[in-house]
Amino acid sequence: MAQNASVGMTPSGQPIIILKEGTSQTKGREAQKNNIMAAKVISEIVRSSLGPRGMDKMLVDSMGDVTITNDGATILKEIDVQHPAAKMMVELSKTADTEVGDGTTSVVILAGSLIEKAEELIEKEVHPTIVVDGYKKAAAQAMKILENISIKISPGDKVWLNKVAKTSMASKLIWRESDLLSSIVTDAVLAVADKDNGKYKVDIDDIKVEKKAGESLKDTKLIQGIVLDKEVVHAGMPKKIQKAKIALVASALEIEKTEFDAKINISNPDQIKAFLDQESNMLKDMVDKIESTGATVLVCQKGIDDTAQHYLAKAGILSVRRVKQSDMEKLGRATGANIVSTLDDLSKTDLGFSLVVEERKIEEDKWVFVEGCKNPKSVTILIRGGTQRVVDEADRSIHDSLMVVKDVLVKPSVVVGGGAPEAELSMQLKNYANKLGGREQLAVQKFAEALEIIPLTLAENAGLDPIDTQVQIGAAHGQGHKWFGVNVHQGKVADCAKLGIYEPTIVKEQIIKAATETAGMILRIDDVVAAAKSAGPPPGEGGMPPGMGGGMGGMPPGMMGM
Repeated sequence: MAQNASVGMTPSGQPIIILKEGTSQTKGREAQKNNIMAAKVISEIVRSSLGPRGMDKMLVDSMGDVTITNDGATILKEIDVQHPAAKMMVELSKTADTEVGDGTTSVVILAGSLIEKAEELIEKEVHPTIVVDGYKKAAAQAMKILENISIKISPGDKVWLNKVAKTSMASKLIWRESDLLSSIVTDAVLAVADKDNGKYKVDIDDIKVEKKAGESLKDTKLIQGIVLDKEVVHAGMPKKIQKAKIALVASALEIEKTEFDAKINISNPDQIKAFLDQESNMLKDMVDKIESTGATVLVCQKGIDDTAQHYLAKAGILSVRRVKQSDMEKLGRATGANIVSTLDDLSKTDLGFSLVVEERKIEEDKWVFVEGCKNPKSVTILIRGGTQRVVDEADRSIHDSLMVVKDVLVKPSVVVGGGAPEAELSMQLKNYANKLGGREQLAVQKFAEALEIIPLTLAENAGLDPIDTQVQIGAAHGQGHKWFGVNVHQGKVADCAKLGIYEPTIVKEQIIKAATETAGMILRIDDVVAAAKSAGPPPGEGGMPPGMGGGMGGMPPGMMGM
């Protein structure tokens, strides 16, 4: 029960003040119930967005900006969650997004299901610690089963990578263009992958994703090089250079002003002219240095003085300034150029190469395209789409696809999708549970039941009857059809391997591991001590609006009952 935890009593009845005034404490079963309810609510929020037939969510933030998405991590990131147990579920989806890039909805749904099944045991007086231990055993066994049933593929097999990318897009807004986009994603990941002793290493940051509303998703393309959202600095410079030799300079082409005041005594007008010419000559020397290396394109991380721009234009050198450091590094990987910190270090060997550098107008902006790099180790995907909302969601979907293709490159192993692996794991774990003694057996059985939430949710979102689906999938797996799952497009239980639905094994492993750990952490909490809210400044002085205070540890009062 919630009580004032700040007062204790001595045997003689003397009150002892222990915690700060206003601190609230929720103990035992009620604390567990609150946390379990919060976790289940978060799971329910994202549940309807799972799978190809899942619905999208429209999220409107406090500024009125609209996001339309069915990406679990994005949904939970955008909504302002207050309850601490609910925040743990949000962290769970964020971690899945960072680690493997996909399964952000599944991991939250599974964690919610595990907690719900555990609640049934706790109500029958099974201790939470026994449930958590049973769950850990079940998860370890699930990893072994996954390893046994997974399909091992040859590293870098483009056909398989395409299938995985396409499956990732099947549940997204961009699924209609998945044929085109999956091949773009696969080509991009293979372009930037480094092979070492037959194993691949991929840094997704080497793939630059630029997005611009306009045209349609069909016009999304892969550029073998880098797109800079900058324009050429001077109108007199060429707008297109063929067979470009590119210099990447990290310092400014400007004369640094001294930090202290200096007085110059001038006795005749010639000295004024010499003084003014000196600065101009210094800038000209800088440009001559660049020109002498044979560079035809200059990309500068900092500023370029107006006078230097004039000399660069006269020399016919296409120049771009104030380019982000991350873009400079990508340009280096794409063109083979070395980034030099000062002009004095610049030599012919530092220059990069590309077939064309050109300024193009994309909608109302001018961007510089560096294209046609030989074996670029950094590439750009330029996403187009009808509206800004479509482009933003396409960006999120392509990020997920890039991550799953990377996952399969790094660990070349896949499983069939459509809820089939979860159904197979559920069946095999039930058999495993029967061999265990004690109450842990109950926990492993509940874990197996919890896994069925994935095929059931896919079926529900596709408009199928969940009970009928559960029976049909269970029967098929019992007869040894391990890849039977939910065919959401035809609305029936079928062999998902024939549909070409494949997902990385590593994503499934991450979902099970992370969901089990989070469920275990929430179930082991039996006491919540929440500090009183700080008073803060009064409203109108940076404080909260009236009516926003109270509640538990920064929670609105209504969230306490969760």
